[in-house]
Amino acid sequence: MCDSLLNFLRVKKDIILLIIIVSATTLAVSTIISIWLSRYHNLHFPSLGTIQVIGVEVYGGDVNKTQDGTPFIDWGTVYPGTTTSRSFYINNTGNTPVTLILKISNLTFQDAENQNVTGNLPIENPLELTWNYNNTVLERKEVIYVTLTLTASSNKDFLEYLIAYDVTKFSFDIVITPFEQH
Repeated sequence: MCDSLLNFLRVKKDIILLIIIVSATTLAVSTIISIWLSRYHNLHFPSLGTIQVIGVEVYGGDVNKTQDGTPFIDWGTVYPGTTTSRSFYINNTGNTPVTLILKISNLTFQDAENQNVTGNLPIENPLELTWNYNNTVLERKEVIYVTLTLTASSNKDFLEYLIAYDVTKFSFDIVITPFEQH
């Protein structure tokens, strides 16, 4: 049995060597590709969103407050191409009915050394902030519960921007303002 195995190996040594080379090359190439792709797919960065409000109050749910009372949302770790949701209450503290408007301002990216990134963004809206509020009139002293959804772009140019500038976190202002009803 041993002699027949040795004879087989001698006769087929070129084929066996080829199989070993192909297997090793395949393993090496797949490892290199996996490492390269992990640079894109393991991108993540923590985020805070300070909430600026006029004529309304936000509280509860996922809203936290700084020592000076400024409301903010900790979005946690955000991955490109994913969505993250946070919820809270909005109270119309004004004297008139209002419809609410939501927007993002002061978007800032920071690098690993906590320095603001000054490179131009390759896309116009790398983050999209939406909510489940349907533009209904919010009466005086009325309270509603809303959910904000943050979507981080998975655009290739944006991912390359994050890598090139070593972006590790970002922040932005969530601006909720009333549009008064007359």
